[in-house]
Amino acid sequence: MTRRVVVTGLGLVTPMGNTVRESWEAVIEGRSGIDHITYFDVSDVNVKVAGQVKNFDPERYMPAPEVRRHDPYQHYIIAASQEAIASSGFEVAEDERLRASVIIGSSTGGLQTYAEYIEIIRESGNYRRMTPFAIPILVVNGGSNVIAIHVGACGPSYTPASACATGADCIGLAFTFIRNGRIDRALAGCGDFPILKMGLAAFDRVGACSRESEKPSRAVRPFDKNRTGMVFGEGAGVLVLEELETARRRGAPILAELVGYGSTTDAFHRTAPRPEGDIAAEAMRIALADGGVRPDEVDYINAHGTATALNDVSETKAIKLALGDHAYRVAISSTKAITGHAMGTTAAMEAAFSVLALRDQVAPPTINYETPDPECDLDYVPNEARRMAMRVAISNSFGFGGHNSCLVFRRWDG
Repeated sequence: MTRRVVVTGLGLVTPMGNTVRESWEAVIEGRSGIDHITYFDVSDVNVKVAGQVKNFDPERYMPAPEVRRHDPYQHYIIAASQEAIASSGFEVAEDERLRASVIIGSSTGGLQTYAEYIEIIRESGNYRRMTPFAIPILVVNGGSNVIAIHVGACGPSYTPASACATGADCIGLAFTFIRNGRIDRALAGCGDFPILKMGLAAFDRVGACSRESEKPSRAVRPFDKNRTGMVFGEGAGVLVLEELETARRRGAPILAELVGYGSTTDAFHRTAPRPEGDIAAEAMRIALADGGVRPDEVDYINAHGTATALNDVSETKAIKLALGDHAYRVAISSTKAITGHAMGTTAAMEAAFSVLALRDQVAPPTINYETPDPECDLDYVPNEARRMAMRVAISNSFGFGGHNSCLVFRRWDG
């Protein structure tokens, strides 16, 4: 008998707030977290706005000496994990340690610390200025490692790296392990701190970033004919996943059921998606079949929706291929207009938003949508959240290099 997997906890650090409640309220109200960059001087770069995390004090989540032993992306992961653990009541008993896992990724790792030490060594010429904690700070598995130590999870721990699909693949891998009986519970998600001058310049060079700066909150316009590109975001998103009976035995709060996961690779281009969206559509089809869900049962899609010229069209085509005529009856939104694009972490944030949409029966808005694009002709829930009945929600995540991942959630009604 196939085991069922449920979501029992959520943790978020986003540009709109440092908790699930703050972040979700902003999403439903359509309040953008995007503003002018304050981390560094942007006078010499084209990209001047981003979704920065605000009012975040890492000492709220760890002692001051520990703060210096972690990169900012790890600070976010620790904070989001603590919230997810607290909301779920997640604990690992001594005899359960091999049945619990931490699968938390990052698409950027400790780039902030790396950049800082490159500058320190360049100026001083002294490699002894390097901290002995450099390796665990820099590596992309540093976040999952510190959380596994904290909760005592000794089951398989992985740090997938699949660009902007990383968070979804972490959740999908944890789901697969639980459903197949290898483990009973997992913390799964992603954390990223990508707002660096080097990153802005690199993405700008391939034409992916919006250069709008006069009205930062309006810089990202997914699916709009006049969209100008993505805007960076940052933060962390962590979900607690558990086998259903394990969750029931301890009286855990059940937020939604994760029923399907699908993943494909375009094998087409190093940055651009397949124009016809056919392989991304296959990820959606695989996820639906995996969950025993018919296309006409889908009520809501949290789209990848980057507001780039290529992605929005190819994703619209993928949705039509996967759902057929039903695509025109599905509510679709891109919350990246609110969060910015936090690289692999956005996939984890959007998975959490999909769970919350099912819980609260409300589809988030796609803000800044003004001018319809003939090539993007579906229902993108423009500008205002929509109260609606929904039982099945999809979260799409499509990354540079053609990484396509899809998660399918079902409303939990006991």
